Order: sequence, then C-alpha cells, then structure tokens
Amino acid sequence: MNGVRPLRAYAEVSLGRQRSPEHAAGPFMVPYLRAANVTDGKLLLDDVFEMNFTPEEQAVFALRPGDVLVTEGSGSLRSVGASAVWNGDLPGLYCFQNTLLRLRPRGDTDPRFLAWWCRYAFASGEFASIATGANIFHLSAERVRSLPMVYVTSKQQRSIAEYLDRETARIDALITARRQQADHLRERWQLVMQHGVAGRLANSIDFRPTAIPWLMEVPEHWREAELKLLARLGSGHTPSRSHPEWWVDLTIPWITTGEVAQMRSDDIEFITATRERISELGMANSSATLHPAGTVVLCRTASAGYSAIMGIEMATSQDFATWTCGPLLRPRFLLLCLRAMRQDLLGRLAMGSTHKTIYMPDIERIKVPLPPIGEQDAIVEEVWARHRPLRAALEALDHQIKLLRERRHALITATVTGDLPISVPA
Repeated sequence: MNGVRPLRAYAEVSLGRQRSPEHAAGPFMVPYLRAANVTDGKLLLDDVFEMNFTPEEQAVFALRPGDVLVTEGSGSLRSVGASAVWNGDLPGLYCFQNTLLRLRPRGDTDPRFLAWWCRYAFASGEFASIATGANIFHLSAERVRSLPMVYVTSKQQRSIAEYLDRETARIDALITARRQQADHLRERWQLVMQHGVAGRLANSIDFRPTAIPWLMEVPEHWREAELKLLARLGSGHTPSRSHPEWWVDLTIPWITTGEVAQMRSDDIEFITATRERISELGMANSSATLHPAGTVVLCRTASAGYSAIMGIEMATSQDFATWTCGPLLRPRFLLLCLRAMRQDLLGRLAMGSTHKTIYMPDIERIKVPLPPIGEQDAIVEEVWARHRPLRAALEALDHQIKLLRERRHALITATVTGDLPISVPA
C-alpha cells in the first residue's frame, strides 16, 4: 500500500432527501432509513418509517446492497459519523433521509472494506474532526469526500475485509464470553443478597412459611412486619424553579435520579456526594426534608427499584421514598432487603409501561423479615464478605473486556491505514 487518495475515489457520497409532514401520505409510500436506524456497525430496523418518495426520487435515493450509511448529524461529537452497511436487510425498496450520508462503493471498491474504513473513521475521530456546528454537529458530504484514504488495491481491500471479518469475530466472541461470565457473577451476587435476607447463609435452621410476597419462608425464630412500623417513611421534594432566589447558596446534598448511576450495580452501600444541591431557603419553602445519615432511600420513578443509604445528612427529590430506621432494624440489613426484593417491586408493584413508578400506597404495604439485631449485623457482614471476591472477579473481567475492545480498534486502525500489512493471495 502506498499513496493517499480522497474518499471520493472509492465511493460516491450523497446526502439523503429531507422528509417533512406533507410527505407522510401519498401514492408512493416507501420505507426509509434515518439516523435513528444506524448505530456503530449495526442497523436498527424495528422502527422504520414510511414517506412518499416519487419515482424520480426513488431512482436517486434508493438503497442498494453494499451502501454504507453514515449518520450526518448528532448532538454529540462522540456519536456523529456512526455507520452501518445496508445489505438488503429487509425486502423491497428502501430510501434514506437527509440525516444520513450514503457512501456507495465505486467501481471495484469492496463494500466490506469501505464499511471497515468508515468504522475506523468513526472510532478514531476522523469523522468528528470534520464535523461543524455548535449544539448539533454535521458532516458535509463535500468534507467527507475529501477525507484522505491510503491507496489500497481491490485485491488488498478484499484481503483486509476478510481478515477483519475473521479477527474481529474472534475478538467479539471473547468479549461476549467475558460478558456472560460477568452476568453470571452479578447473578451470584443477587443470590447472595437474597439468601442472606432469607436466612439461608446459616446452617441447621428450621424454616416456616412467610406472608412476605417476595420470600417463600424464613427461619422459625424470625419475625416479620410492615416496613413502615419499623422505620419512619418519608420522601422529598423539588423547590420551585420559578423562584431563582431559592437556587443560590446551594449547600444541602440533594439525591435525585442522577444518583441512580451510583446505585445501579449494587456494589456500594452509602452515598456521600450528589450531583445537585439545594439551599436552606429552598428547603424551607418546599416539602423537602433533611434526613439524617443512615436513612435508606429507594428510587420509585424512572429508574425505579434502586436503593442506597445516606452517608451524611441529605435531602431527596420526590422521586424517592426514604426510611429512617428504628431500634429494631439496621439500615444495612434493610438495604439488602430492598435489593433482594427489587424484581418483586418492579413486577408486582411498579405501574406504567415506558417509565415504571412505585406509588406510595404500595410502598406503605412493603413487608420485610425481622431477625434479631445481632443476626442482622452478622448477615450484613457475611453478605459483604462474599461480595469481595465476586467484585474482584468482575473488575478483572471488565479490564479484560476493555483490553479486547482496545485490541479490536487497534486492529481495524492498523489494517485500513496500512500499518499492518495483510498478505494478498496470488
């Protein structure tokens, strides 16, 4: 490989046709693809719209197998330029919108090589480097046409494409295997929590049936009760945004749905920092409450079911239920209970199809097992002791997955830029 040529030497670059509401009906309704249908290396074809494209438009904007579709615009430089190949994945004629660029291979250009080059250009920032705009970034067809490509003969293109198809498939298989192992470890962690709060981490215990919906039985000597009788139930609020003076001197940590990211893995118990804060004046003029350290919180909207413990005094938005435990219930044991019952909360109590919500009347009826305080402490310590090797194994798998992704990107970059010569059959 030697020399450099502009991308236009390898592909014809075209912008799709804009479709507005007046094209939503007509005699020539045709399915068409838009930016939402294209992600890095994959087409998402479960949500394809139809619009009226005249026969003349169809002749210009119809897709052919081997066409590479590149997202033309995005609100983030990290996502502009994602690409995927149209291989006639669905039967019939399809067109494309002006949120996409179509790169159609010229002459003997190998479509697979062109597709791999586009994925390199996306991952390496080549496409991002030529994007223009402020809030929305766009790729002009002319700038894409001018992007430099190392000269590669058609035979070399085929060899590179076949090599990358084969080697990336191997790497992808390894990544999939590591992810499956990680999923298995996360399932084991869930089982450890469930067995802990069910009293099944100890030996030689007699069990009895329970009225708790998310447990079948508990140790004979345990009690059970509605959570509201063991801990003070509360919630939070959002001070009105129409009063700017309530949003100055923000000193009070304020838990919102932004903190769910910390809770999602179930790897931490305590939250000590929040993305947002509220002021004392805002709290005084709303239903927000300052809860003491040790208060347990449960997200009941949007990302419902996730929980943690306040590490310091905090307030919450109305998206959370809170419990301040009494003398019979430890916060750390309650946290394990809430995490063990998550699937029950979402499956039995959460309402809504798109965004799940657990309403306060249902929260008031939550029941929990109640071991003696000493057993609660012992269960918590045992559960988290079993978590440590699982967490270490998960971190090792995450590191391996990161290295495999880096290897994949380096392999694509080296081959399409000529740094890694690929042998060409005679």
